[in-house]
Amino acid sequence: MSNSFRMFDIRKVSVALISILPFLVKADDLTIYSDGSLASGWENWSWSSTIDFAATDLFEGTSSISVTSSAWAALSVKLEGTFPSYAGLRFDIAGDNPDISIYIQSTTDNDQSPTIPLSAFGATVTSAGFTSLLIDFSALPGIGSPLGNDSWDRITFQAGANGATYHLDNVELVESIVVTPQFLSAEPLANNVIAVTTVGAVNISDIHVTLNRKAIAVSSTNTYNPIDSPAKTITYLSLASSLSSGALLITAGNSTFNWTLPSVQYASIVTGVNYTINPHIYGVNFPTSASYISHLGVTMSRWGGNAVTAYNPFGGFTNAGNDWYFENRASDSADDWVGWVHAAGSDTMLTVPALDWVSKDASSYSYPKTVYPDQESFDPYNSDAGDGLFPNGSYVTPVPNQNNVYVPWNTTAAKQWLSGMKNKPTIVTIDNEIEIASNTHQDMHPTPMSYDEELSRVISFAKAAKSAIPGVLVAAPSTCSWWYCKHKNELSDNKTRVAEPDFTDWTSQVGYSDNAAHWNIDFLPWFLAQMKAYETANGTRLLDYLDIHYYFQPDTSANDAAAKALRLRMTRSLWDTSYVDESWVGTSTPQNHQWNPTVVELVPRFRTLIDINYPGTKLSIGEWASTADSDITGGL
Repeated sequence: MSNSFRMFDIRKVSVALISILPFLVKADDLTIYSDGSLASGWENWSWSSTIDFAATDLFEGTSSISVTSSAWAALSVKLEGTFPSYAGLRFDIAGDNPDISIYIQSTTDNDQSPTIPLSAFGATVTSAGFTSLLIDFSALPGIGSPLGNDSWDRITFQAGANGATYHLDNVELVESIVVTPQFLSAEPLANNVIAVTTVGAVNISDIHVTLNRKAIAVSSTNTYNPIDSPAKTITYLSLASSLSSGALLITAGNSTFNWTLPSVQYASIVTGVNYTINPHIYGVNFPTSASYISHLGVTMSRWGGNAVTAYNPFGGFTNAGNDWYFENRASDSADDWVGWVHAAGSDTMLTVPALDWVSKDASSYSYPKTVYPDQESFDPYNSDAGDGLFPNGSYVTPVPNQNNVYVPWNTTAAKQWLSGMKNKPTIVTIDNEIEIASNTHQDMHPTPMSYDEELSRVISFAKAAKSAIPGVLVAAPSTCSWWYCKHKNELSDNKTRVAEPDFTDWTSQVGYSDNAAHWNIDFLPWFLAQMKAYETANGTRLLDYLDIHYYFQPDTSANDAAAKALRLRMTRSLWDTSYVDESWVGTSTPQNHQWNPTVVELVPRFRTLIDINYPGTKLSIGEWASTADSDITGGL
C-alpha cells in the first residue's frame, strides 16, 4: 500500500485502471482498507448492509470488501480522529454499475459534503474486474467544487432506492495528487475569442488556431481559475482577426479540437415584448460562501426550506421535519447569514416561521422508538429516532406532545426577533409550504391546513413583519408548487413514501370541500382576492410578492439523450401558452377551475391571475429545480 503499483492475483481478476484525471499518489497515504480488515483507527459505522471484509470471490492482493446494501443502506467507516489535510480518496470498485453515492462527513460539526453519485466519475464499473477511481478533494467529481476544510472523519458509500451489491479494495486517503497537464477543451465563444480549459501546468504557447487552413495569431490571453472548480483553469484567447464560417482547428499540445462554424445567423427582436428583467431573478437558496455569490453574480439569496419552519432564532435551533426523522438540530444564525450575504453583494429573502411551534433545543426528536416502537424506519445514526410512519405508511398515532420537542411561537415572538435583527432582510416570506404542514411537520401541525387558516397566518405574520421592519417586502404564501403532484407522504432524503396527488395551489389539504366552501374558487386566486380585500379595508398592502414553488413534472431521470432534450424542452412550460406539458399534467386534468389546464404557461397564467385578483402584486418563484443541476442541460 506504500505506492500506486500493486501485484494482482490474475487468476481471480482483471483490473481496469480508470480515473477522472491521470494522477500519481505519493507515499504518505492513509490506508482505510487493505486485505482482510479495516486499517487501525477506522471503525465500521455501516447500517442495513451485509459486509464481508475478507471476501475472496473477487480481490486484489488477498481479499476485498464485499457489500450488499438494502435501499438507502450504506457501507460507512469512521476514523478515530480527523483527516482534514488529505488531497483525495482513492478506491477500487467492482460491480454492475452499482447504484451508490459517496459523501464525506464531520461527525463533530455535523457537516456533510455534496453527494457524489458513482455515475459522476464517467467510468464504466463492471463485476468482471476492479475499476480504480479517485475523488480529488480540490474538485469533486460531477461538481467541480472543492471539499473544503473541516474536521472530516467519516466516509459513506450509500445505496440508492434499489439497493446495491459491489466489492471495494485498496481504499485509501492520498496525501497529494500530481495532475498530468492536459488540455480538456477548446471552443469558440465569440467573434474573436476562444476558451481553453486545462488542468495542470500546460504551456499555453502550444495552442495554435487555423481557420480554413489559414493560421490565426493569438493577440492576448486572459486566464483565471473558477471558484467552483479551482482545479481547472480557463484561458480566453483573443484572436488577431475575426472568425467566420468554415473549418476551425485548434491544436493544443497533443490534443486537437475541430469545429465547423456556420454562416452568420440573423434574427429579429420582438419589440412588442418589453418586460425588463428583474435583477432579483438571479437567485439561489442558501449560497455557500461570499465568493460563490460574487463569482455567480447572485442577486437574491434565500433562507428557506422545510427546516426553517421550526427555526428558533433565540436559541439557534431548528427541526428537519419529515426530511430527516423530525429531529431538532443546531442552526446557523439568520441574522449573521443576512449580514454576510448582504456584504457579499446579494439581497436576501428570509423565511419567518408562522406555525405555533419552533424547536426548543438541538437534540430532541418527536418519535422516539421507546414510545413508538412500531415505525417504518429509524435514523441510521440515531436508532431511537423514528420517521413518524407505521410500516403501512400511515401516520403514527397518537400525535406527540409538542412540548417535548418545541416551544410556543407567535407574532409577538416574531416581532421581537425581526425588530432586534442587526441585519435586515430585503424580503420576508411567510413560512414555507405550510399548506402541507400536516405532512412535512405532522408532529407539530397534524390538522390539515385550510384556506382560512393559511390566510389568517399570512395576514398575522405579514403585519408583524412590516411592523418590525418598516419597508420590508412580504412574499407569500410560498406554496409547494404550481400543480406539483405533491405526495401526501412525500419523497424524503432517505426514504420513498406512498404517493397521493395533492394539488395544493388549487385546493388545500382539507380537500375539495374547502374549494366548495369558498365559492369553488381555487386557492391562489382566492388568496390574492382576499389580500386585496384586506388592503381595501385597511389601507395597507401586506402582500408584495405572490410566492410560489415550481417543479417540472416530466420524467427526466434516465438522463439519456432523450431525457436531456426533454429537460431543455420542458422549460417552455414557464412561458409558452401553447406548450402542452409532457407529463401527467398534459394528459390528466385535476379538479380545478383554471383555463387550458394541460398547459402550464406559468408566468403568463400568474400574471393574468394577479391582474384579475390583485393588480400590482409581483410574482416570485422562490423554489424550483432543474431536475439535474450537475448536467449541462440542467444548468441551461
